[in-house]
Amino acid sequence: MFLSPRRPRLSAMAATPDDMMSAVSASLAARTGRSLDEWVALVQASGVDPLDQNAVRRWLRAEHGVAQNSQWAIADAAARAAGWERPSVDEYIDGQYRGAKAALRPIYDAVAAAIRDLGDDVTVEGRGTYTPFVRARQFAAVAPAAKDRVDLGLRFTDPPSPAPHPPPRPSPPPGSLPPSTAARLAPAKGLAQATHKIPLRSVAEVDDEVRALLRLAYEQNG
Repeated sequence: MFLSPRRPRLSAMAATPDDMMSAVSASLAARTGRSLDEWVALVQASGVDPLDQNAVRRWLRAEHGVAQNSQWAIADAAARAAGWERPSVDEYIDGQYRGAKAALRPIYDAVAAAIRDLGDDVTVEGRGTYTPFVRARQFAAVAPAAKDRVDLGLRFTDPPSPAPHPPPRPSPPPGSLPPSTAARLAPAKGLAQATHKIPLRSVAEVDDEVRALLRLAYEQNG
């Protein structure tokens, strides 16, 4: 998917996860009592496979009570010290839509195209199981949740409510949406920073209602 001449490929706009990791790592000693190098040495001495980042994060949480962002930074550094190379953003996305989930890629592309139209200040970051979209804060995340479904996660600071139906005045109250639009939202759990999610099973479902919800999340996280 290519953008207009003034907009590079969406995924190429993103700052890499190195930026986030560097920010977390810089304050690690103050927050945990150990520097990043000390945590990497601890992982290496633990017997946990440093290339299994999920296992490292579980161990950090269970044995040392390390918070989530710090878990990711330490696990990333330990894996790289063991020879792992982080994929590019495009490689992360390609990896999510392979094999049994390859047919879901057009849905992701349709959501990414809708997000592209929100503004030039959107970046996309690489993750292993989902793709986050960030303005000042992360406002959307797209995950291939099942063989036949993509979940679009949205982060709302002020969740939308259905407009009165029929409305008592020409324009609905600010922050309200048509009942059918707001009704598509379900509470999100475990999908990045999303507060709500929308299941999507076809490109046709990335419609004007979804675009309205994307814009609302975008506007609330600027």
